[in-house]
Amino acid sequence: MNMELEALEAKIEGVVALVHQLRAENEVLRNQIAAAEAERLQLRQKMTVARERLELLMGKLPEDVIDER
Repeated sequence: MNMELEALEAKIEGVVALVHQLRAENEVLRNQIAAAEAERLQLRQKMTVARERLELLMGKLPEDVIDER
C-alpha cells in the first residue's frame, strides 16, 4: 500500500511539474502573439502611409504619363 501511494505521489508531482511547464510555455506563446500582432499593426500603418504617398505622387503626374500605362 505504501509503495502504491509513493508511486501515485510521484505521478502527481510529475503532472504538477508538467502543468507548470505548460503554463510557462503558454505565457511565452501569448507574449509572442502579442508582439506579432503589434508588428502587424505597425506594418499595416506603414503600408497605409506608403499607399497615401503613392496616391499623392500619382495625382501630381501629368495626365499623359498616366494614360501611357
